[in-house]
Amino acid sequence: MRRTGRSISRSATLATGVAALLVLAACSGSPDEPDTTSPSGETSSEPAEEPGSDAEPVELTISWWGNDGRAAIMTEAIDLFEAKYPHITVVEQPVGAPDDLFNRLATDFASNTAPDVFALGGAKPQEYGEAGALLDLSTVSAELPTDKYADFTLTNATVNDTLYGLPTGGNAIGLLVNKTIFDKAGVALPGETFTWDDLVATANEISEKAGDGIVGLDLRIQDILGTYTGQVTETGIYNWEGQLGVDASHIEDWFDIELAMLEGGGLPDPTVIVENHNLTPDLTLFGTGKAAMTFSYSNQIAAYAAGTGGAEVDIILPPSSTDISGVAVLPSQFWAIASGSAHPKEAALLVDWLLNQPEPAKVILADRGLPFNPDTLAVVEPLLNPEDALAAAYLGTVLDGGVVAPPQPAGGGILNELSQRIETDVLFKRSTPADGAAQWIQELGDALAAG
Repeated sequence: MRRTGRSISRSATLATGVAALLVLAACSGSPDEPDTTSPSGETSSEPAEEPGSDAEPVELTISWWGNDGRAAIMTEAIDLFEAKYPHITVVEQPVGAPDDLFNRLATDFASNTAPDVFALGGAKPQEYGEAGALLDLSTVSAELPTDKYADFTLTNATVNDTLYGLPTGGNAIGLLVNKTIFDKAGVALPGETFTWDDLVATANEISEKAGDGIVGLDLRIQDILGTYTGQVTETGIYNWEGQLGVDASHIEDWFDIELAMLEGGGLPDPTVIVENHNLTPDLTLFGTGKAAMTFSYSNQIAAYAAGTGGAEVDIILPPSSTDISGVAVLPSQFWAIASGSAHPKEAALLVDWLLNQPEPAKVILADRGLPFNPDTLAVVEPLLNPEDALAAAYLGTVLDGGVVAPPQPAGGGILNELSQRIETDVLFKRSTPADGAAQWIQELGDALAAG
């Protein structure tokens, strides 16, 4: 990971965010001539022409995770696809949470009933790519051009120089702040030099002064641990060799931060923290106006803000005590195609539709992050709502630092469950921070070794 200093301005404009994305997307090619090859070496081109009206009927299945709002967006985009390609019928298979999809995919692949197209995140593109479960996208380059995507956006879905997925858009972790709660509680907003000690003190103060059951911080460990470790190590949780980039002392220090807020009242009761581990944004404490701060991916601002009763919500860089932000721009999700799909070309047309075509872009907007394809971005940018415009501005702030993080390697898929489980033991005092950190290192290290 190339480090991002805390001197980065917290008041980036929408124009800055969009410009930074366009510049980085353009930087994927040679300075002398455009790069028209995908990571697998195939030449990209415009999507293939749509077949005539006498084309054989095709049925595709597609799976993703998300709430009802996302399902409605997907249905609208897919209806438009079916109108353009009337010989293709798309069966939608949405689920609520990422783990629900990944658990189902494991069963589906074992029984040869996997969907043709599906969303992946985290280490899954690496794991499924190495296992041969995903289609090499160079084989459908006519239907799904990839040349518009900057190299850094494809790292997580590239295995042995073969591209297995395309990113839906970009996200970066930030600290969401309910400025209305801060104002009512009479607590100073985070400043330019907001450290972890400052966060502890601020969260505890909010809980003391805000009343109405409001807490200082709504915390989900999986949303911030990678950023924190990126501040205190060279590369974050993983290094570029697919091994651990942290040691037990770094994880122990994080648990100490959590306990300082728990003991000072800045966090809710541990039971609530555990219950909220996997809630959708609109159901969280922050999303219901009961917390002053939370850590979130930038594309989720609107979902978090929707239930706050019109509160003024902002997103800023997370705290840091090292003058390094630790924030990386990450693809939020990837669309991938099953290697065993009976209709790979039609599946590729569907992915191209969802990522590269202007008509559905007007529907999808920034639901899965700000688009990395600059042509799609140009369509989306004027249509963003205020919250998504805020997310775009924040993403531009992060992009100005040129941060690139190592991909989550095969075996890293246990990270969220592992972190939640051990955090639970620490919060309920069933384990000390030191013992919990040692167990975290041991289990994740073993998972990475097993691949």
